[in-house]
Amino acid sequence: MTFCVENETGRELPFDAEEIAGRVIEEALEYEKCPYEVIVDVLLTDNKGIHAMNHEFRGIDRPTDVLSFPNVDYEKPADFSGIEDRTEDYFDPESGELCLGDIVISIDKILEQADEYGHSPKREYAFLIAHSMLHLLGYDHMEPEEAAVMERRQEEILDRLGITRNE
Repeated sequence: MTFCVENETGRELPFDAEEIAGRVIEEALEYEKCPYEVIVDVLLTDNKGIHAMNHEFRGIDRPTDVLSFPNVDYEKPADFSGIEDRTEDYFDPESGELCLGDIVISIDKILEQADEYGHSPKREYAFLIAHSMLHLLGYDHMEPEEAAVMERRQEEILDRLGITRNE
């Protein structure tokens, strides 16, 4: 697995963002039985930066907590069959790794929402990584049934890592 966490804000989080991202990404991949080595990029920005991206890419004129930019089109969530038929679209030609996509997270929102929900910034960050990883693996939450599936999976991934709301 190759992943990169880039912090464009200069603000530091009160935990090792790279270590937590790696653990959550790896657990999400294992949970969804991803048969490939993958590439995921994580960008940490602020409310101003994510607001601009949210407006540009989604047409929503406000900041959000996390944006996901999946690279793979799935028939069904986490259905890896047929992906190799589109090697040139999905796999890095040098490493052979599956390019899952990009995650963008607002540090401002991590801190705001951790306070609002009464848990640690580490837990909020891990939750946002898990949530976004599920998007990169083809899940969505537009319908209530889809939302319930994603919520259950997010919690199970974090529980398996021992990252709880009580943290």
